[in-house]
Amino acid sequence: MSHVVRAALVQATWTGDTESMIAKHEEHAREAARQGAKVIGFQEVFNAPYFCQVQEPEHYRWAEPVPDGPTVTRMQSLARETGMVIVVPVFEIEGAGFYYNTAAVIDADGTYLGKYRKHHIPQVKGFWEKYYFRPGNAGWPVFDTAVGKVGVYICYDRHFPEGWRQLGLGGAQLVYNPSATSRGLSAYLWQLEQPAAAVANEYFVAAINRVGQEEYGDNDFYGTSYFVDPRGQFVGETASDKAEELLVRDLDFDLIDEVRQQWAFYRDRRPDAYDGLVQP
Repeated sequence: MSHVVRAALVQATWTGDTESMIAKHEEHAREAARQGAKVIGFQEVFNAPYFCQVQEPEHYRWAEPVPDGPTVTRMQSLARETGMVIVVPVFEIEGAGFYYNTAAVIDADGTYLGKYRKHHIPQVKGFWEKYYFRPGNAGWPVFDTAVGKVGVYICYDRHFPEGWRQLGLGGAQLVYNPSATSRGLSAYLWQLEQPAAAVANEYFVAAINRVGQEEYGDNDFYGTSYFVDPRGQFVGETASDKAEELLVRDLDFDLIDEVRQQWAFYRDRRPDAYDGLVQP
């Protein structure tokens, strides 16, 4: 019997306030559940605007604890209500002066399983993230969820192959990559990097991008979110490049074993020869 997981993702426009933004995502999640989805992921810092277009201390107000903050607690209730695994990207405060770009992972019964903290932090025009976030220090967790092994890699991380591989070595079957990326900066890479990572590491990837323009800058977030399989093929169509959208797709996890047997990339790795990769 095949192991098919119905998975969902949301690319959303900013509403102007946190309460309506969360409420909108709750409705998308309920619709995904009505369509039979068992796992869903949201975009980078989903409950806030992409404030990193500017460097202003007022934007620390978006930060909250994980898991005990209001958003993750609310998403735990949503997971229990819908019976879905939920990937929840937020701006995390751990303590005074300790802030991270984080994604909480919640199991289908509402259990908080843990968090991933973004490792690679950009500092370029329109993406001033080092002003807000410390580099992630919580490793590369893979979460044992009701739908299988789920990992997270956040936005700018996707340009670095090492984390993709760590997630594969940890047993990931599906990796969510919540993002906020702009049309002029990296659009031509968007449908190249994540499919390549899915092929190299032989798992499914859910690539999520924000959509539209927001009040803190002129970044044009171009959506085009998608699921891609371990052969690098899109699972169904990509989302719109201009409009908010919920995607629900069936992912056949049996394809992971099939591809790993055929291409055998993990068998042919040479970690004994890779010492130079981690030298400063």
